[in-house]
Amino acid sequence: MALYRKYRPASFAEVVGQEHVTEPLSTALESGRINHAYLFSGPRGCGKTSSARILARSLNCEKGPTPTPCGVCDSCVALAPNGPGNVDVVELDAASHGGVDDTRELRDRAFYAPAQSRYRIFIVDEAHMVTTAGFNALLKIVEEPPEHLIFVFATTEPEKVLPTIRSRTHHYPFRLLAPKTMRGLLERICAQEDVLVDDAVYPLVIRAGGGSPRDTLSVLDQLLAGSDGNRVVYARALALLGATDLALIDASVDALAAGDAAALFGAVESLIDAGHDPRRFATDLLERFRDLIVLQAVPDAAARGVVDAPDDVLERMRDQAARLGPATLTRYAEVVHAGLGEMRGATAPRLLLEVVCARLLLPSASDTEAALLQRIERIETRMNVSIPAGEASQAAAAVQAAPAKQFTRRSHAVEPAAPAGPVAPAPPAPAEPAPAVTVARHRRPRQPCRRPPPSSSPAGATPSSRPPRPVPSHLPHPHRPNPRPPSPS
Repeated sequence: MALYRKYRPASFAEVVGQEHVTEPLSTALESGRINHAYLFSGPRGCGKTSSARILARSLNCEKGPTPTPCGVCDSCVALAPNGPGNVDVVELDAASHGGVDDTRELRDRAFYAPAQSRYRIFIVDEAHMVTTAGFNALLKIVEEPPEHLIFVFATTEPEKVLPTIRSRTHHYPFRLLAPKTMRGLLERICAQEDVLVDDAVYPLVIRAGGGSPRDTLSVLDQLLAGSDGNRVVYARALALLGATDLALIDASVDALAAGDAAALFGAVESLIDAGHDPRRFATDLLERFRDLIVLQAVPDAAARGVVDAPDDVLERMRDQAARLGPATLTRYAEVVHAGLGEMRGATAPRLLLEVVCARLLLPSASDTEAALLQRIERIETRMNVSIPAGEASQAAAAVQAAPAKQFTRRSHAVEPAAPAGPVAPAPPAPAEPAPAVTVARHRRPRQPCRRPPPSSSPAGATPSSRPPRPVPSHLPHPHRPNPRPPSPS
């Protein structure tokens, strides 16, 4: 039997990582506040259908409704994880029975009283696949059901459920499991299966499962099936899951920290020679950048479970995070993320991966804000390393003690004209406290303007060189008022 079926929970206490759902449901069962319709939503493989079966088992238990079924009565035995089932609990797959005819048949069957149980329960899986006409056929009975009828809708897309149906249900959202919680579950199952698993294998399995308990247990089941001597080694898990070797990731990050282009492209060549997918390498490299950013921001991220890695890998990651600044890591993550978008559907993913590596090595080729911050961070890092602390303090004290230089701009105002008489020499300027280089402006003494002599030939005379003609006394002067004419007497 598959692991996800073998270790399916039989009560709310056995459901892992969904306490925000199981605790309110248990409280409602203890207090007797039972609703006629429930909506369980969340990603695939996170326990929606299993919780619906546990709810049906808790409702129809002879000692119930109770959050802890007895497990010995006929209803509990029939509704156990591997039980034969109960005639009063009907489970439908809406992906293949979501039409209006199927929902009408379901509505007609819902009016009959239960045969041997307390409630008649309908579990509708993949409820978002029910058509609008099918939901409309169920609307009346979901709104006003008989006292013995309970609906449980399970879906991965609750927004596609008809709003009139969704508004009449109690909605419980399920979530993916955190890596720390998932690791505890895997370790407990491996201990029950009496199998030894290397510490470096758990992060690979957790990442391959994507936070879904069912998918993660399926991956672990595949590794256990191919293990030798009840031991899962890292090399076999790495080859089977297609993940990138940690040595290649470490070599790539070290090459980026040192600015070694030959080592970085050598890691890409080794990746291609090993037959790995360039897209998977880019994804794993992006995850490493994420871990380094988190380690820089939260030094105890490993203790909190935010970063999951073996102890030796954590030491290498801390060393890498100390050599790379936050601006550099942020730009690396942005460039790799953009490259992943370009690789989707590309015919030459290796070529695009090499282009991404070239962009990582050359921040000056980009004019983005992230590239500018990375270049500034590099300059700051080099300055801090090249100037010792003692010399830096002495230089700062010398800069503070030195007098500030004043720069004046020469005025563009018109200088007053020099007097016609002899110019007295200016008194010498007082000596400045600090030596300065001055440049004196020498002016040529002004010469009186001399008129050229009038030319002998009238042809060469000009209006400016001719002397003014005398004005006769009997003619009016142009700049004087006309004299009054003499009287006739």
